[in-house]
Amino acid sequence: MKNTSLTLLSKWLLSSKLALLILFLPVSLPAVLASTNPLIQSLPSYSTQYDVKQDAFKDGADAVKLATSTNRRILIELGGDWCKWCHKMDAFFDNNPDIKQKLHETFVMLKINVSDENDNAEFLKPFPKPLGYPHMYVSEFNGSVLWSQDTAEFLKDGHYTRESFLAFFERWNIKNKSPENIAMENKATKNK
Repeated sequence: MKNTSLTLLSKWLLSSKLALLILFLPVSLPAVLASTNPLIQSLPSYSTQYDVKQDAFKDGADAVKLATSTNRRILIELGGDWCKWCHKMDAFFDNNPDIKQKLHETFVMLKINVSDENDNAEFLKPFPKPLGYPHMYVSEFNGSVLWSQDTAEFLKDGHYTRESFLAFFERWNIKNKSPENIAMENKATKNK
C-alpha cells in the first residue's frame, strides 16, 4: 500500500509539473525565440522604445541610412509610454515573434514619442494628422511618406490580428514592387 501511495503521489507530482510547464510554455516561448533572434537583438533603440529625450531628426536620419543600406521602407510609429494601445501592440508583437520578425524584415521601425514632455511637433509638421495613437506612416527609404495608417484597422473584436499585420507587411514590402502593387500604392497615395 505504501509503494502504491508513493507511486500515485510521484505520478501526480510529475503530471502537475508537466501541466505547469505546458501552461506557461506558450507565454515564455515567444520571449525565448525573440531573445535568440539576431535581427531582433540588433534593433536600434529608436525601433524599440518611445523616448521623451529623443532627437527625432537624428533618429529619422539614422533610420533613413539603415533603410537605404538594407533595402527596406521605414515604418514611423507615433505614440508614447502613456499610450495603452501602444503597449498592447508591443505585447502583440512580443507574443508573436514570427510577426515581429516579419515587421523588422519589412521595415526599419522608427518610434516617435508624442507626449506633453516632447510632442515632436517640428518633426511631425509635414505628416498628415494622426487619427489616434498608436499611428503609423509608411515612408520610402528616402523619407517620403507613402501612407498614413490608423492602427485601429489592425483590430478585430478589440484585439490585434496576425492576418491584418501580415497583409499590411506584404502590401508595403519594398521587395514586392510588382506592377500591381505599384499601381495600388500610387492610387493609395493619391487618395490620402
